[in-house]
Amino acid sequence: MEEWKTMEIIKLKYFISIISGIIIGLILGSSIIIALVSYRVDSYYEEIQKLNISIEERDERLEKLEQSLNNKKLILKDIEIILAHEEDEIDKITIEKYAKEKYIKLLGREVETIDVDIIEEIIDKRIFKLKNKEYQLEVTKIVLTDVLKIWIQTRPIN
Repeated sequence: MEEWKTMEIIKLKYFISIISGIIIGLILGSSIIIALVSYRVDSYYEEIQKLNISIEERDERLEKLEQSLNNKKLILKDIEIILAHEEDEIDKITIEKYAKEKYIKLLGREVETIDVDIIEEIIDKRIFKLKNKEYQLEVTKIVLTDVLKIWIQTRPIN
């Protein structure tokens, strides 16, 4: 009879260890899956934010173009910034965005009513502070058609 009780205890311990192994495996597996899914959700959220910003910019451009569509004259449809910047690429993108924001109000206006000298003075000789760096912006060339193209040179200030 004692042998039978000992066998039952061994079987019970074996059963408990198998069940606990399954439970621990389920917990670890689900934790790993949750981590992977949350990483992908975060990356999708970041991409959605970028796309929403792009949509807002295009909606604003479309609205201004539709307002000026009634006029049959040459209308400013886009702004292109060509930046000569040899340092960090992220800094270059930030400076381009800053410069584009300065000119965004010109979209949808008649090209004939835009003064090129004022366009140059908006950015020319400005000092742009970024992190611990300072850059002086200099407009080198402007072409004004239905697309405003501005060439800007940056110089680091020590």
